[in-house]
Amino acid sequence: MKLRRLAVVALLGVTLSSCGLTVNQAVPYDIKPGSIQPIPSLQGVRVTVGSKDFTENIILAYMAEMALTAAGADVVDLSDIKGSNSSRQALLSGQTDLTWEYTGTGWINYQGNELPVPGGEQAQYEATAKADEEKFGVTWLNYSPLNDQYAFAVTEAYGAANNLETTSDLAAFIKQKPDQAVFCLETEFTSRQDGFPAAVKAYGFQKPTVKNFGIGTIYSAVASGACPVGEVFTTDGRISGLNLRVLEDDKKAFPQYNAVVTLRTEWLKQHPEVRGPLEKVSAAIDNEQMIELCKQVDVDGQDAGKVAHDWMVKKGFVK
Repeated sequence: MKLRRLAVVALLGVTLSSCGLTVNQAVPYDIKPGSIQPIPSLQGVRVTVGSKDFTENIILAYMAEMALTAAGADVVDLSDIKGSNSSRQALLSGQTDLTWEYTGTGWINYQGNELPVPGGEQAQYEATAKADEEKFGVTWLNYSPLNDQYAFAVTEAYGAANNLETTSDLAAFIKQKPDQAVFCLETEFTSRQDGFPAAVKAYGFQKPTVKNFGIGTIYSAVASGACPVGEVFTTDGRISGLNLRVLEDDKKAFPQYNAVVTLRTEWLKQHPEVRGPLEKVSAAIDNEQMIELCKQVDVDGQDAGKVAHDWMVKKGFVK
């Protein structure tokens, strides 16, 4: 079975063009079933897979596409949609049938809450899934161990020299050396309630100096010493590539952001068989693996589709 782009679908084309979305060239691989076997009821069922426009989410989309192709579905690739809100709207409007989301994003951004759910990953997932199904008719499948959270990072050398393992360690350190309370942050993180204000409240940072950067440049700014501390996403491949040390959020200031496949509930009721292949992939990916996969793309320059394909083959899901 070949994972491919649908040639021309008139109705889809009209809908997508109205929102500035385009059907992408799909991954050029012949996908053969591995542990994910063909499902008769999915043979020829068209499934449009969307994603946001950052490396991790695109890799996840390709994994879902390959899993569903192995199961027999006719997959359309609509990955790399610009921005969370556009990706979300594509799902709600039916332009895509599934997309990977994050529990914290669902709770804060889509449900309009200011603070995370206390109690850890399961509690955040359950609250988000319940609210989204009730309010928007979106089902969240089982959540993945992959948890792409906010965190602070320093260089390995800086962390080792100052005995920094947790964010509490950092708070104690800069209390003694306030000149080191310099943070590289993206503008949104600086002000959003689940971002820097939550960290300041939890850890008591006193009069921190904030330097605003684009998220992509924070990693290199920390690595070069322009800032001692930077905001990072915990699965970003540049953490490994630039030899950064992620500090544990030991007081749980930031929300949980477990990755989850989301689908419109009515569509899932029509095609419940998609759950099995998708949840197999979801259960198999974690932070350590995703850091390496993102590094292969963002640092080593490999194609995201190839990286996803190699992982799917290694896991035995496809051949």
